[in-house]
Amino acid sequence: MDLAFTLLAVVATVTAVAGLSRRVGVSAPLVLIVTGVVGSYLPFLPEPRLSSEVVLVGLLPPLLYAAAIRTSLVDFRDNKGVIGSLSVGLVLFTALGVGVVVWWLLPVPFAVAFALGAVVAPPDAVAATAVARRIGLPRRLVTILEGESLVNDATALVALRTAIAAFTATAAVSLGSVTLDFAWAVAGGVALGLAAAVVVGAVRRLVDDPVIDTSLSFMTPFLAYLPAEALHASGVLAVVVAGLLLSHRSPILQSAASRTSERINWATIQFLLENAVFLMIGLQMRRVVSGVAASDLGLGLIVGTSVAVLLTVMLLRPVWVFPLFWVAPRLGASTGDPAPWSHTAVLSWAAMRGVVTLAAALVLPPQTPHRDVLVFIAMVVTVGTLLVQGTTLPWLARRLGVRGPDRREDALAEATLLQQAVAAGLRALDAVPEIDRDTAARLRQRAEDRTTAAWERLGRARPDEQETPSEAYRRARLLTLAAERAELLRLRDAGEADHQVLSTVMAQLDIEESVLERLEDRAEAVRDIPLHAPESLAAACRHLERYRRPVQPLTPQGCPDCEREGLVPVHLRLCLACGNVGCCDSSVGRHAERHFKETGHPVIRSFEPGEHWRWCYVDEVLG
Repeated sequence: MDLAFTLLAVVATVTAVAGLSRRVGVSAPLVLIVTGVVGSYLPFLPEPRLSSEVVLVGLLPPLLYAAAIRTSLVDFRDNKGVIGSLSVGLVLFTALGVGVVVWWLLPVPFAVAFALGAVVAPPDAVAATAVARRIGLPRRLVTILEGESLVNDATALVALRTAIAAFTATAAVSLGSVTLDFAWAVAGGVALGLAAAVVVGAVRRLVDDPVIDTSLSFMTPFLAYLPAEALHASGVLAVVVAGLLLSHRSPILQSAASRTSERINWATIQFLLENAVFLMIGLQMRRVVSGVAASDLGLGLIVGTSVAVLLTVMLLRPVWVFPLFWVAPRLGASTGDPAPWSHTAVLSWAAMRGVVTLAAALVLPPQTPHRDVLVFIAMVVTVGTLLVQGTTLPWLARRLGVRGPDRREDALAEATLLQQAVAAGLRALDAVPEIDRDTAARLRQRAEDRTTAAWERLGRARPDEQETPSEAYRRARLLTLAAERAELLRLRDAGEADHQVLSTVMAQLDIEESVLERLEDRAEAVRDIPLHAPESLAAACRHLERYRRPVQPLTPQGCPDCEREGLVPVHLRLCLACGNVGCCDSSVGRHAERHFKETGHPVIRSFEPGEHWRWCYVDEVLG
């Protein structure tokens, strides 16, 4: 019962604190740590004791897997040079720098000092993604931070294992043995992660039940981690490799229902575990401070060393990152596209520590000299980086003009991709002659409705603007869904419907309503920002190259065909060949498309205020 009440209290606290933090716009990890510190000094609360096994085996694999399946394998591969430098080179550089500082300040062997350096060296995947999601950073920076924090744990844990072996004299340590140990950790971890992904992928091909598929997903991080650790390879790399590969292959291996179920369930698990970790870090504070109070080193030396290590950790990262982005391209090494110095500055400051630092500190054996002091220093670094860097990173990003993805650019990219996907689907439909005409017409109409709804999201809201067709449909359909649900509830309460049948019908309504509400929320979020074509999707074709210059609109006041026919345009488009103004495909008249079919003029641009993008009807690409 005590364990049950403890778990309930942790989940309730995490849910309440994280929810309130999101509402007021503050860092949930930092607030949870502070909550834990306060709770650790309340006499009526039990003192939870975390072991390294609980964190490394129970918490780390699912947290790493949850982060890995949200990371793009393509983006990870495109930034592998930077990720490799940060996750290997920077970790060893930081561990060595911290080791020198600790060795100079505390009466401990260098191997012990280096062990502490390995403990505090790796930035944390949980902390990095939590802060990056909250403040909104460019996607490439988020990819680098996530990739670095996913892989650097392996480097840190191998370095820590080597340092412990050195000062406990459990094995002979040499440069050759360290190199072989690291090589096996990397090669073995990657191989076992690949093997786990192959096995799970083969099983998934035989599974079509979303519940069983999600259960298999819950087992995957442990299927990768445990064999790797048993063979002294890197369990961290095994989990990351398995997660990246399975996520990349999920559209082929899983059904849509399985992918949806996995995404929702892992989001919940990640939310609870990552926030519980920060709460538990705070709850350890009283015990750690009590251990430090019994040390004979003196409070001044302990505090001074803690501050020195914190400053060393925060300063060594810019010392590595800025030369990396300046020197590597000049030596022919790849760091991806050249990064603005402002992005490099943000990357050099985004180095919050978290769960791995806590777990690695607990790995230090009991015979470690001044172990309680070293654990305390690791806690100070974790809390200090979250407090200093986690709270100032949003200010730094705003100050330097580093912003996350523009939601309207994302909406334009989404509409473009959907247009291309729908065109491929319609071509496939044309290749199946046995489909009857009515079914084909119905499929075409549904495809057009999906694409026009995506394009309608781009128009800027004006006080006199009427509802778009898709907005009117959503509003009317939500009203009818509410009426349908009310009738089903009446039948249920009256006992006039079988429960199983009624649940099936209610589930259908829930799915449709959730889709409509999500589309409505996203449409409201993209209306009031100037819009340019995203560089990642702005394509080149001979028509877009030809029609670049602006033209004088023939009718600046609007679509003359709509005015003549008594129609109301949704959005306006301008022909870059002749200046004709026509209404978009969401409008009843669709005069811009009709003008293209009549004249062959291939390129239009948006004639909406604040929008700067072009479209080629021939090649169906964005400019």
